[in-house]
Amino acid sequence: MNRLINSLRPVARNALRTNGSTHLRFFSTPETFLARDDVVERVVGVVKTFDKVDATKVTEKSHFADDLGLDSLDFVEVQMALETEFAIEIPDQEADNIVSCGQAIDFISSHPQAK
Repeated sequence: MNRLINSLRPVARNALRTNGSTHLRFFSTPETFLARDDVVERVVGVVKTFDKVDATKVTEKSHFADDLGLDSLDFVEVQMALETEFAIEIPDQEADNIVSCGQAIDFISSHPQAK
């Protein structure tokens, strides 16, 4: 029994001891997903700071090519800036499908490792 408890020790958040037995309590971590409002603010902020973008045109619904005039190489740079901002990696197949700020926001806000 002690080996089991020792192996679980790194993942156990709280251990309660009562009457000589140990009860482990595990808590979920809902804070691993970022709030959508925070993601919107940060994504729009990152896109606004990009050199080739008119900051007045950037909204949550802005399309990278149609509204902001970005080409595929520009978007790769924006994608890299978003990856740095949120400490995640956007897989290539996902990146190909993200063509607007809204889609980037949806992807990042649903990513469990975004910070």
